[in-house]
Amino acid sequence: MSDDSGTPLLGKHDGFGDKRDRAPSPRSKATVPSHRSHQSPRSSKVSEESTPLLSREGNCHNYSNAPPEGTAQSTAASSLKSLQGGGSKKGNASRRWPTIIALTMLTVVLLAILGLGFAAPEVAEQYMKEAIVFEPTSLSIDSFTSSGVRARVRGDFRMDASRVNKKAVRDLGRAGTWIARAAESKGTKVEVFLPEYGEVLLGSAFVPPIVVNIRNGHTTHVDFITELSAGDLGGIRRIANDWLDGSLDHLRVRGNADVSIKSGIFSLGTQSLSKSIFFEANRIPTMPQYQISHLGFSDAERSGEKGMAANVSLRLTNDYPVNFEIPKFRFDILVPGCSADDAYLTLGEATTAEAQVKPRADVNIAVSGFVRELPEALITACPDTQTSPIDRLLGSYIEGRDTLVYVRGSSNPSTKTPTWITDFMQDVVVPVPFPGHEFRDLIRNFTLADVHLGLPDPFASPNSPDSNPRLSAVVKALIGFPEEIKFPIAVARVRADSDVYYKEKKLGELDLSQWQHANSTRTVIPNGNEEGLLVQSIVKDAPLDITDDDVFADVVQALVFGGIPVILGVQAKVDVETETVLGKFIVRGIPARGKVFVKPISGGNTTFSPKVGSLDILESSKTALTIKAKVNVTNPTEYSATVPFIDINISVNDTILGHATARDVSVVPGFNQDLVIIAVWDPSHHNGKKGAHIGSELLSQYISGYNTSLTFRTHTLSIPSQPRLGSALSIFSVTIPTPKLTPPPNPNRPIQPDPPNEPASSAPHFIDDAVFHLLTSTAVLTLLSPLPHTSLWITSVSATASYNNTPVGAIEYEVPFKVPPGASDTPRLPVDWSLGSIGHDAVKKALGGTLKVEAEAKVHVRIGRWTEQVWFVGKGIGARVKF
Repeated sequence: MSDDSGTPLLGKHDGFGDKRDRAPSPRSKATVPSHRSHQSPRSSKVSEESTPLLSREGNCHNYSNAPPEGTAQSTAASSLKSLQGGGSKKGNASRRWPTIIALTMLTVVLLAILGLGFAAPEVAEQYMKEAIVFEPTSLSIDSFTSSGVRARVRGDFRMDASRVNKKAVRDLGRAGTWIARAAESKGTKVEVFLPEYGEVLLGSAFVPPIVVNIRNGHTTHVDFITELSAGDLGGIRRIANDWLDGSLDHLRVRGNADVSIKSGIFSLGTQSLSKSIFFEANRIPTMPQYQISHLGFSDAERSGEKGMAANVSLRLTNDYPVNFEIPKFRFDILVPGCSADDAYLTLGEATTAEAQVKPRADVNIAVSGFVRELPEALITACPDTQTSPIDRLLGSYIEGRDTLVYVRGSSNPSTKTPTWITDFMQDVVVPVPFPGHEFRDLIRNFTLADVHLGLPDPFASPNSPDSNPRLSAVVKALIGFPEEIKFPIAVARVRADSDVYYKEKKLGELDLSQWQHANSTRTVIPNGNEEGLLVQSIVKDAPLDITDDDVFADVVQALVFGGIPVILGVQAKVDVETETVLGKFIVRGIPARGKVFVKPISGGNTTFSPKVGSLDILESSKTALTIKAKVNVTNPTEYSATVPFIDINISVNDTILGHATARDVSVVPGFNQDLVIIAVWDPSHHNGKKGAHIGSELLSQYISGYNTSLTFRTHTLSIPSQPRLGSALSIFSVTIPTPKLTPPPNPNRPIQPDPPNEPASSAPHFIDDAVFHLLTSTAVLTLLSPLPHTSLWITSVSATASYNNTPVGAIEYEVPFKVPPGASDTPRLPVDWSLGSIGHDAVKKALGGTLKVEAEAKVHVRIGRWTEQVWFVGKGIGARVKF
């Protein structure tokens, strides 16, 4: 049996046709248009079958909208009328056999319909279940009702016999549906269940009567209005939560319906249809993608409460053929608590404006939010941490990472929202990814001014914060507000962890993790019209952890010896305690970049000129002296420094002669007075006899007024808590002129100015006066000791005096004598005159006057247990000559 309507059972002139004009296709299964019979003029006077038993239409129909088409009277009907005597007797014999054949075939058709519809209902039901295909093309929501929605459904209905597995069922179904051609369903209630959720009723719908073409391969366009009602809301919430949690890896949906069908005037009974659809995870609808096209925050007031308003414009992607209007919704905005087990914390509320959803078109939604004063639980640090829930939220946002906020139906819904929607939404928490905004240029400028550098605590444990150098400065940060922020902000405190770089190499880490009070003022950002906030904070004793000794050495070399400015780069993560309309809360981890301009300590040459004000001998040994010196120095830089402890080697020509230690010394810009330095003079400790010889030579040259210098260099133990730092700095040395000792003035004699035509002498004046006694051949020297509290002893003197390079006399004296602090006279030292010499004659001629002589001497000196032999060369020593 063929489904091709081109070979109808009732002959080629007895088809059921559609009067719509359509170009026939060679493969079309539609019948040709029908025509009225014109065999006899009387045929129009007899009764007609105005409606055929089975209305047959073409390949594509719209049974719900198209009005019934007019149909022609069939040949079978005319033959039936002839048998009933309504026709002409002429030609009865010629028409009798065709009439009998037509009646027989019609009877077979009716029996086939009755057989398929009533005799074999299981076959019909199975064929219907497996062959029905319905493809929705549009779903629009006409309105929301108190129990669901009123929706308009459009789609394409067809029977696809190839979907039927059993051949017998497939063949019988095709035969029966070809005969019936069209079927009409009565109003039907369809219920949808979720078998894997305890047969939860997802929802139900009432489908109105529909007429469809049930022939294999024929498509019927369906368009109807239906009432959709929500099912078990509790069960639906469970499914929704599993879907939102990502635990819904598959879903099985089953639809049940009892469909009453008829074909023409024949009822085919009620078919119980059940259809199951299995959705894999990749076929389950996902959260629609969206983009934030606008975001803005401003201060606002609602119902007498001050807070922060947020206005958001969203663009959602709609990939489905749905058309409806979204009503106004209200939501609570939630954020996670400290742990996954904690309840969500309410951040604020949001309201969506009404929006129109069109099939497969982007949807624009306007959302307005309002945040009142932040609850205490939101800004309180979580247990065993230093961060609060709001810290984590803002931190992710500032770092540009997507974060999750949650929305839930408001407990104060809009009156326009149906109750069943609000009841459902109040118990469903929907995670909403909120895209971050990386604020790379939020802090436009980050600088340090009035820098004060302090050396580490020498007694601190290595690698502890106190073992690092310390820095004090005024931190200045210029904050540029993003365009989203339109509300006033003040900064109360700041802190930061900063990395310091030199020439793109990391120098160290500046620890500003302690909260520092700050003040902020509104300003205009230079080179732009943007409004900004200038934040200033005074930082005291922030540890600077040097992580690369070589880089630090390069910085010191540039500052001290290079005479060029140094530019240090700073990269920081800044925490800011803000004061807004929402109250006080902390914004953490704001990225900041800046530069620190450090002026050179010298112009390429050392400009420190220390002067020793006084010396005290603290301890002595056979080879060493421990000396306390008060030093005056001028700091030519703008930087200050605090030195808790530092020990530096003192050397001459790379020979270590001793070391100097400073404790708790503060150096400020400009003149610094009475800086206490403890020095240990022990030349033989490091270099034995060589060192002792060099030390003796240095002392001799110094007291003789030679230009001498000392070299200072750090060593591994210069800063005990930072041995690496001391070692790194040891590659550099600082050489300065030997500080001049200024002896006290002689109270018994006024200071004699230098002659006007002679340059001032830079030699220390330890011999203030000399008196030659010609009669006793003795000399008395007035000595000025630079030691204010310690007496020294001269154990032997071997000296010669001359005048214009001619000998005057010699002194050999080996009786120790004491030199107390200040001015004192020596015992009468015996003089062996060089009789007959020009020098001796000059002395006699100067009797009663003064003669300037030169002197050379070797002297043994003892201070405590320390002894040393030095030599002395002096010129222009004023000697009075007495009888």
